[in-house]
Amino acid sequence: MGRNIFFRIAFGALVLTTGLVLLVNLRGEPRVLHTNLEKLPMTIADYKGTVDAFDQSIYDALGADLHLYRHYQSTQGATLSLYIGYYGTAKGGRTGHNPFACLPGAGWGIIEADKVTVYPDHHPEGVSVNYVVARKDGINNLMLHWYQTAGDRVLSTGLQQNIERFRGRVLHNRNDGAYVQVNTLVREDNVTAEKERVCLFVQEVLELLPDYWPIEG
Repeated sequence: MGRNIFFRIAFGALVLTTGLVLLVNLRGEPRVLHTNLEKLPMTIADYKGTVDAFDQSIYDALGADLHLYRHYQSTQGATLSLYIGYYGTAKGGRTGHNPFACLPGAGWGIIEADKVTVYPDHHPEGVSVNYVVARKDGINNLMLHWYQTAGDRVLSTGLQQNIERFRGRVLHNRNDGAYVQVNTLVREDNVTAEKERVCLFVQEVLELLPDYWPIEG
Protein backbone atom coordinates (compact mmCIF):
# COMPACT_ATOMS: atom_id res chain seq x y z
CA MET A 1 0.00 0.00 0.00
CA GLY A 2 2.79 2.39 1.01
CA ARG A 3 4.84 1.66 -2.10
CA ASN A 4 1.73 2.15 -4.27
CA ILE A 5 1.16 5.65 -2.85
CA PHE A 6 4.82 6.55 -3.35
CA PHE A 7 4.58 5.38 -6.99
CA ARG A 8 1.46 7.50 -7.60
CA ILE A 9 3.12 10.62 -6.11
CA ALA A 10 6.28 10.09 -8.16
CA PHE A 11 4.26 9.49 -11.34
CA GLY A 12 2.18 12.62 -10.69
CA ALA A 13 5.32 14.70 -10.17
CA LEU A 14 6.78 13.33 -13.41
CA VAL A 15 3.62 14.20 -15.37
CA LEU A 16 3.54 17.70 -13.86
CA THR A 17 7.22 18.34 -14.64
CA THR A 18 6.83 17.07 -18.21
CA GLY A 19 3.79 19.30 -18.67
CA LEU A 20 5.69 22.36 -17.43
CA VAL A 21 8.63 21.66 -19.73
CA LEU A 22 6.31 21.27 -22.73
CA LEU A 23 4.46 24.46 -21.78
CA VAL A 24 7.70 26.45 -21.55
CA ASN A 25 8.91 25.14 -24.91
CA LEU A 26 5.60 25.88 -26.63
CA ARG A 27 5.76 29.54 -25.58
CA GLY A 28 9.03 30.09 -27.42
CA GLU A 29 12.09 31.94 -26.19
CA PRO A 30 11.87 35.72 -25.74
CA ARG A 31 14.53 37.97 -27.26
CA VAL A 32 15.97 41.22 -25.94
CA LEU A 33 14.11 44.13 -27.61
CA HIS A 34 15.64 47.04 -25.69
CA THR A 35 18.60 46.72 -23.31
CA ASN A 36 17.87 50.10 -21.63
CA LEU A 37 20.58 49.72 -18.98
CA GLU A 38 22.95 51.87 -21.06
CA LYS A 39 20.50 54.74 -20.33
CA LEU A 40 21.26 54.54 -16.62
CA PRO A 41 22.04 58.16 -15.60
CA MET A 42 25.61 59.38 -15.91
CA THR A 43 24.94 61.44 -12.78
CA ILE A 44 24.01 59.43 -9.68
CA ALA A 45 23.67 61.35 -6.40
CA ASP A 46 26.68 63.72 -6.46
CA TYR A 47 28.72 61.41 -8.69
CA LYS A 48 29.37 62.00 -12.38
CA GLY A 49 30.25 59.07 -14.61
CA THR A 50 32.59 58.43 -17.51
CA VAL A 51 32.37 55.43 -19.83
CA ASP A 52 35.20 52.92 -19.96
CA ALA A 53 35.71 49.57 -21.69
CA PHE A 54 37.49 46.31 -21.00
CA ASP A 55 39.59 44.51 -23.56
CA GLN A 56 37.41 42.80 -26.18
CA SER A 57 38.72 39.39 -25.10
CA ILE A 58 37.06 39.92 -21.70
CA TYR A 59 33.73 40.78 -23.32
CA ASP A 60 34.04 37.73 -25.55
CA ALA A 61 34.61 35.53 -22.51
CA LEU A 62 31.71 37.04 -20.55
CA GLY A 63 29.28 36.78 -23.49
CA ALA A 64 26.64 39.18 -22.15
CA ASP A 65 23.97 40.96 -24.21
CA LEU A 66 25.06 44.25 -22.68
CA HIS A 67 28.11 45.42 -20.77
CA LEU A 68 28.02 48.70 -18.86
CA TYR A 69 31.35 49.81 -17.41
CA ARG A 70 31.71 53.26 -15.91
CA HIS A 71 33.83 55.16 -13.43
CA TYR A 72 32.04 57.66 -11.18
CA GLN A 73 33.62 60.57 -9.33
CA SER A 74 31.98 62.61 -6.58
CA THR A 75 32.19 66.38 -6.23
CA GLN A 76 34.68 65.73 -3.40
CA GLY A 77 36.88 63.66 -5.71
CA ALA A 78 35.99 60.19 -4.38
CA THR A 79 35.88 57.56 -7.12
CA LEU A 80 34.30 54.15 -7.71
CA SER A 81 33.52 51.88 -10.63
CA LEU A 82 30.26 50.31 -11.77
CA TYR A 83 30.00 47.21 -13.96
CA ILE A 84 26.77 45.58 -15.15
CA GLY A 85 26.66 42.50 -17.35
CA TYR A 86 23.16 41.70 -18.60
CA TYR A 87 22.11 38.31 -19.99
CA GLY A 88 18.78 37.90 -21.73
CA THR A 89 16.68 34.77 -21.50
CA ALA A 90 18.23 33.38 -24.71
CA LYS A 91 21.67 33.56 -23.04
CA GLY A 92 20.52 31.84 -19.90
CA GLY A 93 20.09 34.93 -17.75
CA ARG A 94 23.29 34.66 -15.75
CA THR A 95 27.03 35.11 -15.91
CA GLY A 96 29.75 32.57 -15.36
CA HIS A 97 31.78 35.29 -13.62
CA ASN A 98 32.23 34.72 -9.91
CA PRO A 99 34.45 37.18 -7.98
CA PHE A 100 35.21 34.55 -5.35
CA ALA A 101 36.96 32.54 -8.07
CA CYS A 102 38.02 35.30 -10.48
CA LEU A 103 39.74 37.56 -7.92
CA PRO A 104 42.19 34.86 -6.73
CA GLY A 105 42.69 33.88 -10.36
CA ALA A 106 43.83 37.44 -11.09
CA GLY A 107 46.25 37.46 -8.16
CA TRP A 108 43.98 39.18 -5.59
CA GLY A 109 43.87 37.64 -2.13
CA ILE A 110 40.44 37.85 -0.51
CA ILE A 111 40.97 39.14 3.05
CA GLU A 112 37.33 39.75 3.98
CA ALA A 113 34.04 38.40 2.62
CA ASP A 114 30.62 38.97 4.08
CA LYS A 115 27.12 40.14 3.23
CA VAL A 116 25.78 43.61 3.88
CA THR A 117 22.20 44.87 3.85
CA VAL A 118 21.29 47.86 1.70
CA TYR A 119 17.95 49.68 1.91
CA PRO A 120 16.63 51.00 -1.45
CA ASP A 121 13.20 52.66 -1.35
CA HIS A 122 11.36 49.75 -3.02
CA HIS A 123 12.88 47.27 -0.54
CA PRO A 124 12.44 49.00 2.85
CA GLU A 125 13.13 45.67 4.55
CA GLY A 126 16.58 45.71 2.97
CA VAL A 127 18.36 43.48 0.45
CA SER A 128 21.49 41.44 1.00
CA VAL A 129 24.49 41.87 -1.31
CA ASN A 130 28.01 40.45 -1.24
CA TYR A 131 30.83 42.46 0.34
CA VAL A 132 34.44 41.59 -0.49
CA VAL A 133 37.79 43.17 0.29
CA ALA A 134 40.70 41.79 -1.72
CA ARG A 135 44.37 42.82 -1.63
CA LYS A 136 47.11 42.78 -4.23
CA ASP A 137 50.52 44.49 -4.12
CA GLY A 138 49.45 46.49 -1.04
CA ILE A 139 46.26 47.78 -2.69
CA ASN A 140 42.81 47.02 -1.25
CA ASN A 141 39.92 46.43 -3.64
CA LEU A 142 36.58 46.97 -1.84
CA MET A 143 33.67 45.49 -3.77
CA LEU A 144 29.91 45.02 -3.43
CA HIS A 145 28.29 42.69 -5.97
CA TRP A 146 25.01 40.90 -6.54
CA TYR A 147 22.71 39.27 -9.09
CA GLN A 148 19.54 41.00 -10.24
CA THR A 149 16.57 39.59 -12.13
CA ALA A 150 12.96 40.51 -12.96
CA GLY A 151 13.90 44.17 -12.64
CA ASP A 152 13.94 44.54 -8.89
CA ARG A 153 14.79 41.14 -7.45
CA VAL A 154 18.20 41.29 -5.76
CA LEU A 155 20.01 38.02 -5.06
CA SER A 156 23.37 37.42 -3.45
CA THR A 157 24.04 33.81 -4.53
CA GLY A 158 24.00 31.88 -7.77
CA LEU A 159 21.67 29.30 -6.21
CA GLN A 160 19.09 31.98 -5.38
CA GLN A 161 19.42 33.29 -8.91
CA ASN A 162 18.85 29.84 -10.43
CA ILE A 163 15.69 29.32 -8.35
CA GLU A 164 14.39 32.76 -9.34
CA ARG A 165 15.22 32.15 -13.00
CA PHE A 166 13.27 28.86 -12.96
CA ARG A 167 10.30 30.58 -11.32
CA GLY A 168 10.46 33.44 -13.83
CA ARG A 169 10.64 31.11 -16.82
CA VAL A 170 7.62 29.06 -15.68
CA LEU A 171 5.43 31.98 -14.57
CA HIS A 172 6.51 34.77 -16.94
CA ASN A 173 8.43 33.01 -19.75
CA ARG A 174 11.63 34.95 -19.06
CA ASN A 175 14.67 34.36 -16.92
CA ASP A 176 16.96 37.23 -17.84
CA GLY A 177 19.32 38.62 -15.25
CA ALA A 178 22.34 40.76 -14.54
CA TYR A 179 25.53 40.68 -12.55
CA VAL A 180 26.18 44.05 -10.89
CA GLN A 181 29.41 45.15 -9.24
CA VAL A 182 30.54 48.37 -7.57
CA ASN A 183 34.13 48.65 -6.39
CA THR A 184 36.79 51.12 -5.33
CA LEU A 185 40.45 50.99 -4.35
CA VAL A 186 41.06 52.03 -0.74
CA ARG A 187 43.79 52.42 1.83
CA GLU A 188 43.86 49.80 4.55
CA ASP A 189 43.11 52.38 7.27
CA ASN A 190 40.09 53.70 5.40
CA VAL A 191 38.10 50.53 4.62
CA THR A 192 35.26 51.19 7.09
CA ALA A 193 34.52 54.71 5.83
CA GLU A 194 34.78 53.64 2.19
CA LYS A 195 32.46 50.68 2.82
CA GLU A 196 29.75 53.07 4.02
CA ARG A 197 30.29 55.33 1.00
CA VAL A 198 30.04 52.44 -1.48
CA CYS A 199 26.90 51.12 0.26
CA LEU A 200 25.21 54.51 -0.21
CA PHE A 201 26.09 54.53 -3.92
CA VAL A 202 24.82 50.94 -4.29
CA GLN A 203 21.55 52.02 -2.67
CA GLU A 204 21.19 54.68 -5.38
CA VAL A 205 21.95 52.14 -8.14
CA LEU A 206 19.41 49.68 -6.74
CA GLU A 207 16.74 52.36 -6.75
CA LEU A 208 17.46 53.23 -10.39
CA LEU A 209 17.89 49.80 -11.99
CA PRO A 210 14.20 48.71 -12.13
CA ASP A 211 13.38 51.81 -14.24
CA TYR A 212 16.04 50.89 -16.79
CA TRP A 213 15.53 47.13 -16.87
CA PRO A 214 15.70 45.58 -20.38
CA ILE A 215 12.57 44.69 -22.33
CA GLU A 216 12.12 41.22 -23.83
CA GLY A 217 9.41 39.98 -26.11
